[in-house]
Amino acid sequence: MSDGLITTASAHNFDSTLSRLIAGISGRQLTLFAVIDHSDGAQIAGLDLGPSTLVIFGNAKGGTPLMQKNPRIGLDLPLRVLVWQDAKGVFLAANDPHWIATRYGLDSAAADGLADVLEALTQAAAR
Repeated sequence: MSDGLITTASAHNFDSTLSRLIAGISGRQLTLFAVIDHSDGAQIAGLDLGPSTLVIFGNAKGGTPLMQKNPRIGLDLPLRVLVWQDAKGVFLAANDPHWIATRYGLDSAAADGLADVLEALTQAAAR
């Protein structure tokens, strides 16, 4: 992808998609670092925003080898998936790990493991 994003439409409603993503993270024994509800933040600020939640997760075994090659890649790790709903439906989006690796001058193949995990999680949440 030229913009480095992977976007997947979900067959489920927002809450189910988010729950399925979080369950998948837990099921793979990954670390769930944060769940950031952008909609709540907007509401607190007196603004309106449809359902939108950022999920931050990872595993040191997956990210550390990349950070050993180029510590700056830590700016884009751990992995993040945004789940949101708009008039067109519910979607999941994430930065493509291959694109991230290339951004930091690493062989994109170095991110194959991260890409596989990310794809499995987003597909399981969406289907």
